[in-house]
Amino acid sequence: MSNVLDTHVVAYQGDNLYDFDNEILLTWYPQRILHHAGAAGSLLELGLGHGYTTDIFSRRFQRHVVLEGSPAVIRNFRDRHPDCRAQIVETYFEEFSTEERFDVIVMGFILEHVDDPLQILRRYRSFLAPGGKIFLAVPNAEVLNRKLGHLAGLLDEMTILSENDRVLGHKRYYTVSSLNAEVSEAGCHVDRLEGIYLKPLTTRQLVSLNLDRKIIDALCTVGIDYPELSCGLLAEISAR
Repeated sequence: MSNVLDTHVVAYQGDNLYDFDNEILLTWYPQRILHHAGAAGSLLELGLGHGYTTDIFSRRFQRHVVLEGSPAVIRNFRDRHPDCRAQIVETYFEEFSTEERFDVIVMGFILEHVDDPLQILRRYRSFLAPGGKIFLAVPNAEVLNRKLGHLAGLLDEMTILSENDRVLGHKRYYTVSSLNAEVSEAGCHVDRLEGIYLKPLTTRQLVSLNLDRKIIDALCTVGIDYPELSCGLLAEISAR
């Protein structure tokens, strides 16, 4: 397999300012999925990334399959989580195929990376067991801190990608309306939408405040009801 995706592994090895945000986002939304879907049966998860979610989910599901296209990201994860019992399959999302059907499918911060999100949504809904649930998490272009930056003249366009986005391999941001439109075009429906982490200031400003963890948790809890202002969007979807 080509190692093109390996160029992004540096973003997942720590020592990055935005690890502050990543730890908040990636430990919060799996708990929300577990809250809505429970923890039993089988889970198909797309992508390893920083490894937070895989580590959390692997402790709660009887069967946990993770798809990852980068051998370097897989090695990084296994070095950090040697005891994780998830089955990791090295494959591109566009090429994976199986006769197995899963109770839960999670695409956590995946659609912003791929060339054709519609293809992925249409392909993976066919791997869902009857009565199963699909969850998507995507970055929100209209998060409060970006809105403030735009109004202050510090950000020309709300959907512009930063240098950190490019390091991560991001190709796009989403909004509430664009996510709904894309899900609908894929022949699915958003059954539930909530926000992930209401972020009022820049990452550097928040880090400098050294906020108590209770405040961070409160920002995540408040964000549930304000997806349009939150850092990420968490959607539960179903086929129409």
